[in-house]
Amino acid sequence: MVFRPEIFPSGALHELPGAVVGFLTEPLPRRGSDAVAHADLDVRLRDLRRIDRLNVDRVISFDPKCAPAADEVVPVWRSLPLPVADSFYRPVLETRSSTQALFVGRSTPHREEYLAESKAQGDILHLGFGVDSEHLKQLMEQHSVAVNVHNEPYPTFENRVCLHLAAGQLLFSEPLNPAHGLEPEIDYLECYDGDVLAEALERLRMQPGLWHDVRIRGRRKAEIYRASRVYPRIIFDLLADLHSAPSARPGAALAPRAASLA
Repeated sequence: MVFRPEIFPSGALHELPGAVVGFLTEPLPRRGSDAVAHADLDVRLRDLRRIDRLNVDRVISFDPKCAPAADEVVPVWRSLPLPVADSFYRPVLETRSSTQALFVGRSTPHREEYLAESKAQGDILHLGFGVDSEHLKQLMEQHSVAVNVHNEPYPTFENRVCLHLAAGQLLFSEPLNPAHGLEPEIDYLECYDGDVLAEALERLRMQPGLWHDVRIRGRRKAEIYRASRVYPRIIFDLLADLHSAPSARPGAALAPRAASLA
């Protein structure tokens, strides 16, 4: 499983034995009625055009609405959000009296504007870099609330959404598009702008147990993203597909058949 296959040097994976899947994790321009113009999306599409198609046997996109743009460069085999490692899953505990929310993501003008009021109130801990998986797990245990803000003001679905829900956190997020099965106000709380977020965090500060049922529902829904459930299905389908439609990548000839995994 190769994440961001567009950054791998040409030829780097040609001879790798077995099966190789490239996982596209970055947003791309959308086509048709969903189209939104933004320079950031154009840069990411330009980056994707550098991919060596013979480095991978199949490609998965985290966003089905990005698939048409990706298809112009490399065929997209499946679309699904990035699965969450089992080690991140935690039971939903009672909300602590301190309800400072956690936001993990690099700083951009859009994010800073969105979070400005909440930061001024001291309701947000923003970690923009230098967070490894073990540190992140510790932070999630210390914060029962999380926030998701888009990188730029265009519709998308961040992979951190699934991560926060798996950790049993109450999630506040900008509108998600696509939602990948999540329901706003049931699995997470939707905040259209920073003022709505600041008001919601203030209410939560006064009533820490507010929206506990949303935390429970979001944690249950996160089971559909659990890596130990998702990856075996992907692998079985991948090997079956490679058997019926072999890849041109040289190392793919050594991939096992799906029947041997049944």
